Amino acid sequence: MPALPEAITQLAAALNKLPGIGPRSAERMALHLVQDEAGKVKALAQAMLTAREVVQLCDRCGALTERQPCPICDDERRNTTTVCVVEQPTDILNVEKSNAFDGRYHVLGGRISPINGVGPEDLRIGELSNRMETDGITEVILALGTDVEGDATCHYLAELFAEKGITVSRIAHGLPAGSGLEFADEMTLRHALDGRREMQ
Repeated sequence: MPALPEAITQLAAALNKLPGIGPRSAERMALHLVQDEAGKVKALAQAMLTAREVVQLCDRCGALTERQPCPICDDERRNTTTVCVVEQPTDILNVEKSNAFDGRYHVLGGRISPINGVGPEDLRIGELSNRMETDGITEVILALGTDVEGDATCHYLAELFAEKGITVSRIAHGLPAGSGLEFADEMTLRHALDGRREMQ
């Protein structure tokens, strides 16, 4: 079988780096793109470049947005005293799909992981502490995964904010152990949020 042209091989290798795209899928996509109409391929490339240029992180909560602050932080109808803390901006999308939460969000940008050299100072915990004082937050809901790093991060935050008189709760363990929010469906997230409990 003749080898693929180098340009297709390189395109497939680049596509293979995307999450959820394996080598065979990447090759099929690359072959499709080089055979598709040039206008469609240019439009796709332009859409990717535009999205990368205009999408940014909200200065306040860390959500993906095109304007500052993001629409959730700017929505006066939302509960300003309750904040749901998540690991990544995409976790906000998953919680929003459940329609079970009407407060604000805060993205940590990761989890405490000493093995990987990630400590509390490497996360957006300081920004969250500042919001406690400026936004009048009275409850923090921790919506992190149920693995060891997620548990460690939750316990750290629970101790930190309990000292400040903030009610700290964690979503119920309706999520599969060892996984994150990206693998949960809307119903699982709804039950998990409804069954949250205060951390001791």
